[in-house]
Amino acid sequence: MKKFGILAVLGALALVAAISLTDVMTISLHVAHAAASGIDVNHMIIASAAAAGLSDEVKSAVTPLMVAFEEFKKTNDQRLAELEKKGVADPLTTDKLGKIEGTLASFEGLNQKLTTAAEQAKAAKEASDRIEVMLARLPKNIRVDPAGADGWKSVANNWAHAVVNAHALGVANLSRDEQKVLADITAEAKVLNVGTDTAGGYLAPVEYVREIIKGVTELSPARALARIRNTAAKSIQLPTRTGQFAARRAHETATKTETTGLSYGLEEIQAPEVWALIDITNQMLEDSAFDMEAEIREEAAEQFAVKEGAEFVSGTGVGEMEGILVKVGIGESISGSAATIADADGQANGLLSLKYGLKTAYARNATWIMNRTTMGSVRKLKDADKGYIWMPGIAQGRPNTIDGDPYVEFPDMPSEGAGAYPIAYGDFRRGYTMVDRIAMEMLRDPYTQATSGAIRFIFRRRVGGQVVLAEAIRKLKCSAS
Repeated sequence: MKKFGILAVLGALALVAAISLTDVMTISLHVAHAAASGIDVNHMIIASAAAAGLSDEVKSAVTPLMVAFEEFKKTNDQRLAELEKKGVADPLTTDKLGKIEGTLASFEGLNQKLTTAAEQAKAAKEASDRIEVMLARLPKNIRVDPAGADGWKSVANNWAHAVVNAHALGVANLSRDEQKVLADITAEAKVLNVGTDTAGGYLAPVEYVREIIKGVTELSPARALARIRNTAAKSIQLPTRTGQFAARRAHETATKTETTGLSYGLEEIQAPEVWALIDITNQMLEDSAFDMEAEIREEAAEQFAVKEGAEFVSGTGVGEMEGILVKVGIGESISGSAATIADADGQANGLLSLKYGLKTAYARNATWIMNRTTMGSVRKLKDADKGYIWMPGIAQGRPNTIDGDPYVEFPDMPSEGAGAYPIAYGDFRRGYTMVDRIAMEMLRDPYTQATSGAIRFIFRRRVGGQVVLAEAIRKLKCSAS
């Protein structure tokens, strides 16, 4: 084994000298065994750490997902049987089902976006870099001349025993060799060190990570579903057919009259303004470790997307986008119960009525949208044949489905409740159009706040949207009738 290997081992053990007795013994035995076996401990440590971040997330998800889904079906069937028999489910069954639902929900991120190979490679490189930095900081002044493999084993064991015995017996009861090893370690502690500021700590500054930790901002991905049009005008007009004539038959010599009813109209979509205003001091812009202009530009873009998603669902259409739950003319189906998406029998008949109430041409490209809470309720629903309508698709490399159709999580959709519309279904690309007039503009104003030592940044967009084909979309209402 390479000399650097055993030095790394001893240095690593030195770092854990203050750990509990049990931890020191465990680490010592593992390292001593590796050293005695002729294994390059450095490579062993690096390979183990890197391998932890290199698992194939998709492949590893298949088995636990399918196992969880089968367990979910079994437990939910048990809950339904208890409800049918006793009128109330056993709390243990309900608690178990909740835990399984949590497991299924944990795979939704993977369902929406599968991990890429590039991301895995990046994670592996970062793990390797961290370990290399740690090894580079290990003591360099320990020198031991081994007498073969047994010599290395003896050195590692002697060091470990010295630390263990020091914990358990005190220095006076150590053997001469153990006292010598411990004395060497103690001498090292008296020299310049980073633990004490005046003894050298000031010369070893901490590392400042140029990365801001941010919580996830939830937004509804409206642009992924709607049709997007760009314009250089204040609005766009879309010709629409508002009426149709009906074909007729006539006898051989009968007089034919005009077939009336065909008519047209215009749908006009405005592009109103949405804005954000942020003041930043000159010194903050000059001294910050981050590019603050780029940072606030990114924040503005994210918040504009949040605003779009909310308006796509419930916008008034006056000075903002028109929401699908507000538009008059959007068809609806009832769930069959007063406050949930399930019908009175706990089945998915309301959802299926919603789906099959949409014309076939739109259903071919239709998508379900709902929030995360409602998705959990949908997983419990069965059709009239006692089959679950939610099915996992990750095993085949496809998205999960609800009765065979894809679904998208929309945080802005309401949850279940009396009179609420928690689910919408339709061909949103044909039914909804968004218009971009100004994608995003940033105005840097150094004058307005000059006396306060600040610069004002104004971000603005001009974007609009509305339902252009109401019959392509339907919504589910929580109602018994």
